[in-house]
Amino acid sequence: MTKKRIFFTGGSGKAGKHVIPYLLNQGHKVLNVDLTPLNHPGVDNLIADITDSGQMFNAMSSYTGLDELEPGNGVPKFDAVVHFAAVPRILIKPDNETFRVNTIGTYHVIEAAVKLGIRKIIIASSETTYGICFSDGQTNPRVLPLEEDYDVDPMDSYGLSKVVNEKTARSFQRRSGFDIYALRIGNVIEPHEYAELFPYYFKNPEVRRRNAFCYIDARDLGQIVDLCLNKDNLGYQLFNAGNDHNGATIPSKELAERFFPGVPLTREMGEYEALFSNRKIREVLGFKEQHNWQKYVKWGS
Repeated sequence: MTKKRIFFTGGSGKAGKHVIPYLLNQGHKVLNVDLTPLNHPGVDNLIADITDSGQMFNAMSSYTGLDELEPGNGVPKFDAVVHFAAVPRILIKPDNETFRVNTIGTYHVIEAAVKLGIRKIIIASSETTYGICFSDGQTNPRVLPLEEDYDVDPMDSYGLSKVVNEKTARSFQRRSGFDIYALRIGNVIEPHEYAELFPYYFKNPEVRRRNAFCYIDARDLGQIVDLCLNKDNLGYQLFNAGNDHNGATIPSKELAERFFPGVPLTREMGEYEALFSNRKIREVLGFKEQHNWQKYVKWGS
């Protein structure tokens, strides 16, 4: 696979700090663009604000490090942009600020990438677009499993910002013809969180209802991003980024009947197949999960 020079925003966050090492291990060169540097061997960092259009254009047309000065051929061009930077959920900043940072920041990043001729752009959307996670009260999806053709309808500023970002990505893809893929990222789980969180989740499955019981191992997310980098000519695409199974020990049909009563299933599902379906990334990208929770947590523990 081709090794790429990657402009990565938000690489110091919960997901990015695991995705970037995965990409480095694949041989890619990564510039982490964030308000906080990532202290990891081999990572170049640039402190920049995604909500400042000028900074995004400038950063995207800059060297990644002093080593790139040596050839004397000018600034190399980035092969891809991976955009993860965002206010990561509601109730961190006021709702209007969450919406502003996430939507304006995404616009500036994609605009700079397209106008600079960077033909592969991957953005982080979210499972919250399906409208369950941050809804006021308990709401049911219209159908299960949750798949990419669902008419997403969040109530909250964060989920709404991600829906807007998907539309922004689609608009720029139409005008450019470039590949722009939006990943609806599930609840990100870091390696240490299996032992810390999953036993409690299994004993109290209701606490995972708002996430539709989904999870994505941060390292498997790295694989998904890398697969996107190496899959060309798909135009605009939405992908659910989740692991194969639910973050629960209850079979899928029983889980749906218990926590989403009356919600119809649109197709037959595997016994423990995720209600937040990753079928598309398996079929289109060739995703094969490496970090199922069963590797790290024993049933009934």
